[in-house]
Amino acid sequence: MAGTTGRTWQRWQDWAALVIGVLTALSPLVTTTNAAAAWTMVVLGVVLAATSLWSLAVPGSVASEWVHGVLGVLLFLAPWVMGYSVLTGASWTSWVAGVLAVVVAASALPAANAEHRTVAMH
Repeated sequence: MAGTTGRTWQRWQDWAALVIGVLTALSPLVTTTNAAAAWTMVVLGVVLAATSLWSLAVPGSVASEWVHGVLGVLLFLAPWVMGYSVLTGASWTSWVAGVLAVVVAASALPAANAEHRTVAMH
Protein backbone atom coordinates (compact mmCIF):
# COMPACT_ATOMS: atom_id res chain seq x y z
CA MET A 1 0.00 0.00 0.00
CA ALA A 2 2.85 2.40 0.76
CA GLY A 3 4.15 1.79 -2.74
CA THR A 4 1.22 3.77 -4.11
CA THR A 5 2.96 7.00 -3.14
CA GLY A 6 6.08 6.13 -5.14
CA ARG A 7 8.50 6.81 -2.32
CA THR A 8 9.79 3.31 -1.64
CA TRP A 9 13.54 2.65 -1.58
CA GLN A 10 14.42 6.36 -1.31
CA ARG A 11 14.87 7.39 2.34
CA TRP A 12 18.57 7.92 3.04
CA GLN A 13 18.17 7.04 6.72
CA ASP A 14 17.02 3.54 5.85
CA TRP A 15 19.93 3.07 3.44
CA ALA A 16 22.23 4.25 6.25
CA ALA A 17 20.64 1.74 8.65
CA LEU A 18 21.21 -0.99 6.07
CA VAL A 19 24.91 -0.11 5.80
CA ILE A 20 25.27 0.11 9.59
CA GLY A 21 23.62 -3.30 9.97
CA VAL A 22 25.74 -4.99 7.32
CA LEU A 23 28.99 -3.49 8.64
CA THR A 24 28.10 -4.46 12.20
CA ALA A 25 27.30 -8.03 11.14
CA LEU A 26 30.59 -8.29 9.24
CA SER A 27 32.72 -6.58 11.88
CA PRO A 28 33.72 -9.81 13.70
CA LEU A 29 35.75 -10.65 10.57
CA VAL A 30 38.08 -7.70 11.15
CA THR A 31 38.03 -7.05 14.89
CA THR A 32 38.97 -9.17 17.87
CA THR A 33 35.89 -10.73 19.44
CA ASN A 34 34.83 -13.51 21.70
CA ALA A 35 31.82 -15.73 21.05
CA ALA A 36 29.40 -13.39 22.83
CA ALA A 37 30.60 -10.32 20.94
CA ALA A 38 30.60 -12.06 17.58
CA TRP A 39 27.12 -13.51 17.95
CA THR A 40 25.71 -10.29 19.36
CA MET A 41 27.09 -8.14 16.55
CA VAL A 42 26.12 -10.61 13.82
CA VAL A 43 22.57 -11.10 15.09
CA LEU A 44 21.85 -7.44 15.85
CA GLY A 45 23.52 -6.36 12.59
CA VAL A 46 21.48 -8.79 10.49
CA VAL A 47 18.24 -7.79 12.23
CA LEU A 48 19.07 -4.09 11.73
CA ALA A 49 19.78 -4.71 8.04
CA ALA A 50 16.56 -6.71 7.63
CA THR A 51 14.43 -4.04 9.30
CA SER A 52 16.05 -1.39 7.12
CA LEU A 53 14.87 -3.35 4.07
CA TRP A 54 11.41 -3.38 5.65
CA SER A 55 11.60 0.41 6.06
CA LEU A 56 12.80 0.90 2.50
CA ALA A 57 10.02 -1.25 1.07
CA VAL A 58 7.29 0.21 3.30
CA PRO A 59 8.30 3.82 4.05
CA GLY A 60 5.07 4.42 5.99
CA SER A 61 6.06 1.86 8.60
CA VAL A 62 6.71 3.83 11.76
CA ALA A 63 7.27 0.61 13.71
CA SER A 64 10.34 -0.27 11.66
CA GLU A 65 11.98 3.03 12.59
CA TRP A 66 11.30 2.36 16.26
CA VAL A 67 12.85 -1.08 15.83
CA HIS A 68 15.98 0.58 14.41
CA GLY A 69 16.17 2.77 17.50
CA VAL A 70 15.70 -0.14 19.89
CA LEU A 71 18.36 -2.16 18.06
CA GLY A 72 20.70 0.82 18.33
CA VAL A 73 20.17 0.98 22.08
CA LEU A 74 20.76 -2.78 22.35
CA LEU A 75 23.97 -2.47 20.33
CA PHE A 76 25.17 0.35 22.55
CA LEU A 77 24.47 -1.61 25.76
CA ALA A 78 25.70 -4.96 24.44
CA PRO A 79 29.39 -4.68 25.43
CA TRP A 80 28.42 -4.39 29.10
CA VAL A 81 25.45 -6.74 29.06
CA MET A 82 27.15 -9.45 27.00
CA GLY A 83 30.50 -9.06 28.76
CA TYR A 84 32.79 -7.91 25.98
CA SER A 85 33.52 -4.37 27.13
CA VAL A 86 37.20 -5.32 27.56
CA LEU A 87 37.47 -5.99 23.82
CA THR A 88 38.16 -2.47 22.58
CA GLY A 89 37.45 -2.96 18.88
CA ALA A 90 34.24 -4.92 19.40
CA SER A 91 33.04 -2.49 22.06
CA TRP A 92 33.68 0.60 19.96
CA THR A 93 32.02 -1.04 16.97
CA SER A 94 28.91 -1.71 19.05
CA TRP A 95 28.90 1.76 20.61
CA VAL A 96 29.36 3.64 17.32
CA ALA A 97 26.90 1.45 15.41
CA GLY A 98 24.39 1.79 18.24
CA VAL A 99 24.59 5.58 18.34
CA LEU A 100 24.40 5.86 14.56
CA ALA A 101 21.39 3.52 14.43
CA VAL A 102 19.56 5.62 17.02
CA VAL A 103 20.41 8.86 15.19
CA VAL A 104 19.20 7.62 11.79
CA ALA A 105 16.07 6.13 13.35
CA ALA A 106 15.24 9.38 15.12
CA SER A 107 15.84 11.40 11.96
CA ALA A 108 13.64 9.04 9.90
CA LEU A 109 10.66 9.10 12.28
CA PRO A 110 9.16 12.40 11.02
CA ALA A 111 9.30 11.21 7.40
CA ALA A 112 7.87 7.79 8.34
CA ASN A 113 5.05 9.44 10.27
CA ALA A 114 4.25 11.74 7.34
CA GLU A 115 4.29 8.81 4.90
CA HIS A 116 2.10 6.80 7.28
CA ARG A 117 -0.47 9.63 7.38
CA THR A 118 -0.39 9.94 3.58
CA VAL A 119 -0.98 6.19 3.13
CA ALA A 120 -3.73 6.20 5.75
CA MET A 121 -5.57 8.97 3.91
CA HIS A 122 -5.64 6.95 0.68
